[in-house]
Amino acid sequence: MKLLHFLGSSLRDLKKFPVAVQEETGFELCNIQKGQSPSDWKPMSVIGPGAMELRIHVGGEYRVVYVAKFAEAVYVLHIFAKKTPKTAKPDLELAKHRYNQLLKQRRS
Repeated sequence: MKLLHFLGSSLRDLKKFPVAVQEETGFELCNIQKGQSPSDWKPMSVIGPGAMELRIHVGGEYRVVYVAKFAEAVYVLHIFAKKTPKTAKPDLELAKHRYNQLLKQRRS
């Protein structure tokens, strides 16, 4: 099973959501750590190669942007509540920034 790393404020952000959302997110992330596909996801190539969006539908819409392509760990880049059909630009930019920071850290 891969390790799980939350980048930036993503863990704090998750803890602000309702318990049912936290539980569903934990269940899905555990499956991802085991190499399984989550129940609802889509690729997020706009963030970077291998970036994925986990979709949580519990009392609203929540999203977890993560990268699982690295052998050592699953990296959670950003977690947010989705309020519109299209992902907000600030959410995309934050996830992209954290993805780029992750790549820089892995190189050094």
